[in-house]
Amino acid sequence: MKKFSLCFDKVKKDCLKFIKSQETEADKFKNKERMIKSFLIPLCFWINSKANKKKPYFVGLAGGQGTGKTTTSSLIKIILIKYFKLNVFRISIDDFYKTRKERISLSKRVHPMLLTRGVPGTHDINMMLNFFRKSKSKKFKRLKLPTFNKAIDDRFEKKRWYDLKEKPDVIIFEGWCVGAKSEKNDTLKRSINIMEKTKDKKQIWRKYVNDQLKSKYKKLYSQLNCLIYLKAKDFSLLQKWRLKQERKLWIKSKKNSKTKIMSKEDVLSFMQTYQRITQNMFRYMPKYASIIINLNSNHQIKSAVYKK
Repeated sequence: MKKFSLCFDKVKKDCLKFIKSQETEADKFKNKERMIKSFLIPLCFWINSKANKKKPYFVGLAGGQGTGKTTTSSLIKIILIKYFKLNVFRISIDDFYKTRKERISLSKRVHPMLLTRGVPGTHDINMMLNFFRKSKSKKFKRLKLPTFNKAIDDRFEKKRWYDLKEKPDVIIFEGWCVGAKSEKNDTLKRSINIMEKTKDKKQIWRKYVNDQLKSKYKKLYSQLNCLIYLKAKDFSLLQKWRLKQERKLWIKSKKNSKTKIMSKEDVLSFMQTYQRITQNMFRYMPKYASIIINLNSNHQIKSAVYKK
């Protein structure tokens, strides 16, 4: 369509510049222009048609480890700002992880596996709920929001936090478990991997995580105006992409001796904590998400399905 071509001409330079910043010599993006023109620009037209400048339009963006949530959400932000002139704020659920000190306390109080960031219960849920509430307030006040440094497994110092000075037109809230739903207690009894079988024999950890999804996370996700889901073929593909992601982190951070980079074994073990919820999302997200973006095995967008 002509309007998509006009949009592409205007945002192409900025989008390709961002993509280049995410590439390494060993890992180049393929079919970049097609991804932008055929999938992301139509998506942005859809978001713009829904947005109401009187209050922020909350876009939830979910997808398993390594699916490209950060890249996708960043490109959506660029297009919405550059072409549609919207005030857009993007933040990840990862930025709201509890501090390492808080997770140490949680792991001692509830279960040792809660030291590992990721699952519902390891985020500061009250901070997220307050962020949603304050963003919607008619009398918007400047907000300082955390940023999380995965390389050191803790928050950045406050001087590096997000400074949200004006009420956004669109807020992109991305994360691997955004929109996740709880499961029935009966299904929790069966361990789905070695970690659950050996480290969560009494099901304390998985029940705690599931209870978080039933309560405050459900309340949080109910406030999203739409939900976009990046769907990979299977969990083994996510493991492959997550390993590639860690390699990128190592390349970008290798000059910093304080950076904590995970080995292949660490990554695969780490991902077992995500497996139960991720596999559940494979099954039910196509029913509940507003838009499904299907990814092929080469990490490229294959198709987009608009549900509502």
